[in-house]
Amino acid sequence: MPLLLLDLDNTLLDRAGAFRSWAQSFLAEIGAPDSDIDWLLSVDADGLTDRWDVADAIRDRYGLHTPAIDLVDAQDEGVGAYLRLDPLNACALRIASDAGWVPVVVCNGTVRQEDTKIRRTGLDRYVADWVISEEAGVSKPNPRIFALAAQRARMHLRGAWIVGDGPEADIGGAAAMGLPSVWLHRGRRWMEPRFAPTRVVDGLIPALATVLAS
Repeated sequence: MPLLLLDLDNTLLDRAGAFRSWAQSFLAEIGAPDSDIDWLLSVDADGLTDRWDVADAIRDRYGLHTPAIDLVDAQDEGVGAYLRLDPLNACALRIASDAGWVPVVVCNGTVRQEDTKIRRTGLDRYVADWVISEEAGVSKPNPRIFALAAQRARMHLRGAWIVGDGPEADIGGAAAMGLPSVWLHRGRRWMEPRFAPTRVVDGLIPALATVLAS
């Protein structure tokens, strides 16, 4: 039974869509123009910007006196409220499990994701376990976090695949360990010259199909 190491945001769950929905609602709430959605999406940088930095940018742009911690909480709770587990993705995970693969989530970020994303969406019912960088004390692409995921699942990394949308975090991590990988391109071109994914696909379902076909 080989390991299937899966990224969370924009791989298993549509974090980009959820953030956009929250951002539109938030901007309407504070009376900001609709056109500011592009600015806020740019600041967020697809989730790569620290939530505290996003909060500070919002406070500065709109002159808000809201404490930064409240804006951080608003992001976490707001994005989590819009997240949904696609039933087709859930079905694909079940098929992979039935085929003998052991899906484990490996993600960067805070432990709050366990409640706001993994459990709230019901994803916990379709994966064997999860490792979150804040709790693990190490982040992707460091190979130690993937080794920890294997340890949590009581399995070897031999034969494992890594699936994710992050060029550095996911595919770079796979390359560092010599593991095969599938990159979810999400409309982007591969630009990293140092390493490359084993396969490139446009979503989770073809990614899992690729792994099962291996």
